[in-house]
Amino acid sequence: MLPNFLSRTGLAAAATTLLAVPAVAQDPLTIGFIYPSPVADVGWAAELNNGRLAVEEHFGDQVRTLFVENVPEGPDAARIMNQMAAQGADMIMLGSFGYMNDGLTLAQRNPDMTFIHASGYEVAPNFGNFQSRNYESSYLVGMAAGDVTETDTIGIVAAYAIPEVIGMINAFTLGIQEINPDATVRVVWLNSWFDPPKAQESARALMAQEADVIYSLYQDTPSVVTVAEEEGVWVINTSSDMKEYAPNWLLASQVADWESYFVESVQATLDGTFEGSAFWGGMADGTVDVRSWADAISDETMAKIEEASAALRAGEFHPLTGPIVDQAGTERLADGEVIEDGALLGIDWLVSGVATNLPQ
Repeated sequence: MLPNFLSRTGLAAAATTLLAVPAVAQDPLTIGFIYPSPVADVGWAAELNNGRLAVEEHFGDQVRTLFVENVPEGPDAARIMNQMAAQGADMIMLGSFGYMNDGLTLAQRNPDMTFIHASGYEVAPNFGNFQSRNYESSYLVGMAAGDVTETDTIGIVAAYAIPEVIGMINAFTLGIQEINPDATVRVVWLNSWFDPPKAQESARALMAQEADVIYSLYQDTPSVVTVAEEEGVWVINTSSDMKEYAPNWLLASQVADWESYFVESVQATLDGTFEGSAFWGGMADGTVDVRSWADAISDETMAKIEEASAALRAGEFHPLTGPIVDQAGTERLADGEVIEDGALLGIDWLVSGVATNLPQ
């Protein structure tokens, strides 16, 4: 019998454990979850794992789940997902952008399995992708950042320059400019989903450049949040509510909830009706939200935030609506033009107001 879960403290140990489990006929449905970082109480992997737990609670003995955490993108991830498939997994959740190509190859070799993949763009009959419209909540927290900054310098500790992250930075900057058009945004690119020491070092470097608001964008631990609390600098984070880690200096937390999507995907697999598609969850369906707004945000700005939030939930407003020009001054969206989802999937430019260039 496959285990109900597989905690991974080291990739070699996890691989050995997987290989030691004999393949058996699958009833109930066996679902594997692969996370790019350790599962803690908060962060990206924690929210994915909450989705796994929701699947277990909803389906009971109809399903059996296992997970492997802290799996780097590349050969290690390919090995783990192939082991899961060889040992009888019926469905796999791939929790990182860089798992996409290996996951798609595996899906094509195993048409009877189903796959859901985070943040990607590839789709096949048995391979779907999911992402959140986090740019919506990024715009809202950007408005808050524009309100509280006193130095007009706002820093971002960003994971990778993938389209999802670029879109969030752009929406965040546009939200800032809605309140404070004089503010400048500076970015440090970590090129990692999980590097707490480097994330903290980057946050301090931004503070040294007079950033008095720090945006922790897809850092899967409270590392940036705790540094901001220590230094008395406003901080915003993604994925989970991290108020407990910065009770005095958390400006807001962007949160994402994958429970409903995971349950629906598992139900479709059980029913034999799964069709690979692109899922975009946003504020309208409850996938995306903002929690723990700081009292320091002015009443005037908070009223504007609430108005924009209501428009987002009603589908009446898109943060990336023209006129928008990029860093070079090139018009990217004409007045009133709304960016299309397809363009967001490949966005490779930053808006005017971001002082840092994209990495080459």
